[in-house]
Amino acid sequence: MSRKSPADIAAGCIRCGFCLDACPTFKLTANEAESPRGRIYLMRHVLDAGRPMDAAALTHLDNCLGCRACEAVCPSGVQYGLLIEGFRARIEEEGLRPSAEAGARGMLLDTLTDRGRLGASLAGLSMVAGILRKAPAMPGLFARLLTGGQSHEAAVPLSGTGRSGGHLPAFTAAVGRARCTVCLLDGCVMSVLFANVNRATAELLSHCGCNVVCPHSAGCCGALDAHAGRRERARQRARALVDALECADYDVLVTNSAGCGSTLREYGELLADDDRYAARAAALGARTRDISEFLVELGVEPPTGRLDVTVAYHDACHLAHAQRITSPPRALLRSIAGLALVPLAESDLCCGSAGTYNVTHPETAAALLERKVANIIASGASVVAAGNPGCIAWMREGLARAGSTIRVTHTVELLAEAYRRGASQAEA
Repeated sequence: MSRKSPADIAAGCIRCGFCLDACPTFKLTANEAESPRGRIYLMRHVLDAGRPMDAAALTHLDNCLGCRACEAVCPSGVQYGLLIEGFRARIEEEGLRPSAEAGARGMLLDTLTDRGRLGASLAGLSMVAGILRKAPAMPGLFARLLTGGQSHEAAVPLSGTGRSGGHLPAFTAAVGRARCTVCLLDGCVMSVLFANVNRATAELLSHCGCNVVCPHSAGCCGALDAHAGRRERARQRARALVDALECADYDVLVTNSAGCGSTLREYGELLADDDRYAARAAALGARTRDISEFLVELGVEPPTGRLDVTVAYHDACHLAHAQRITSPPRALLRSIAGLALVPLAESDLCCGSAGTYNVTHPETAAALLERKVANIIASGASVVAAGNPGCIAWMREGLARAGSTIRVTHTVELLAEAYRRGASQAEA
């Protein structure tokens, strides 16, 4: 099957307007140019007429969160994610940003995707924040560069992350008879800010009868680079990861980060023009599963430990819209005795994190976060669960600012806790 060109993808939009109510930036502004339909019109103007991208078009395309909520409701099946990431790549490749802003964004991405640099940077920010007795934030000049001069400050969501980085063991044996072998990546942000989630994931998989391998040679998957338009850098990372994982013996690649999972599943598209890697990348994507999806497919016994908590579930954009996974996490949560799962209004509306969006577009991200926090508080939940690290960190930040004690956690942490309690009761 031949691949569609960007022009062909854009031509698929019939301007029906279904995307308008799904789009976070349109909800906030009611501006047609801040909707998927409006942005596709701007992209077609460039593609069909061959006109250069002006500053106004760049701004409207830049304001998109890349949440892909429009894809989930589009009756024509327009692959908006491919379009917007392709245009962001064009912005970067053609040098359409001011050099200082482009340099600052590149520095941010290079820091986030390097474990050592990320850990050192966060330690420095936390130390300065402690001295100044305020929430961690980017220095004023750097924040202005990142946001194109729009903001003097860009928040760094660190509330309650409990940083304790470190590699997972290279091998974790299954408890009892091994049903399969899975590969679990440390990740970049996950290994620094959410090492506890990685450990809970490995523990959960082991308890459910899986041998877990974690190749320490595996680096960043390239998701943040791909979403930000650094396509060649994302391809470099994808090739390196394909090489690293081909040295491991496993049945399924399991992810606990929605953004990483969606990019891994689209490796075939990312490397489609690379004769050496296209088929291998597509094969890796086909072996990738989100942890919640995998456990439901595997068929696991419900945990015997009780958790008497009221939980609201937030649909991370790259899990719900890009991977179309919404039922498995809820099914797993409902399997926990004592846990009451309550509805969350606008559960699939972006929280504003969106990779690096909360840093590069702090005002819009803050408005979406405020809306998300209000819905969480109104749900009456004592815990909110999600399947993406950026969402978790950003919602923790928002709830802390609101003075709320609602706990934000990854779905696997609740499951691991329930299984752990059941095992302890059985031993007693």
